[in-house]
Amino acid sequence: MNKVFLVEDSPLVLARLKDLLADAAELVGEASTAHAAISGILATKPDLVLVDLNLAEGSGFEVLRALQERLPATEFYMLSNFASFPYRQLAGRLGAKDYFDKTKDLERLRELIAQRGSATAHH
Repeated sequence: MNKVFLVEDSPLVLARLKDLLADAAELVGEASTAHAAISGILATKPDLVLVDLNLAEGSGFEVLRALQERLPATEFYMLSNFASFPYRQLAGRLGAKDYFDKTKDLERLRELIAQRGSATAHH
C-alpha cells in the first residue's frame, strides 16, 4: 500500500482526501504550511505527496522546489482550485506528475492512487 503525505490547509478538503484514500493508501503525515510539509515529507519519505497549491503559509510550488531533487523516488501530485494551464505547466516543470482540480478531479485522484497501490503490491 502506498504511503501518502497530505499537504492541505483546508480542514474540509483534508477530511475529504482522508475519506477518499482510507482504503487506497496509508496516511503517513499531513501539513498545512510549506515549511511543515518539507520537514514532514523529509522525515517520512512517502511514496506519494498530494500538495495543495495555496497553503496557510507558502505554496505547493515551494514544496516541489525544495523536495523534487532530494526525494527522486517520491511522486508529487498538485491539487488546486486553480486549474489554469500556467499553473499546470509550472507544477509539471517543478516535478509534479499530475495536477488535479479539487472541484472535479478527486475521484480520478483516488482511482490513480488505488491503481498505483495495486500495481506496487504485485512487485
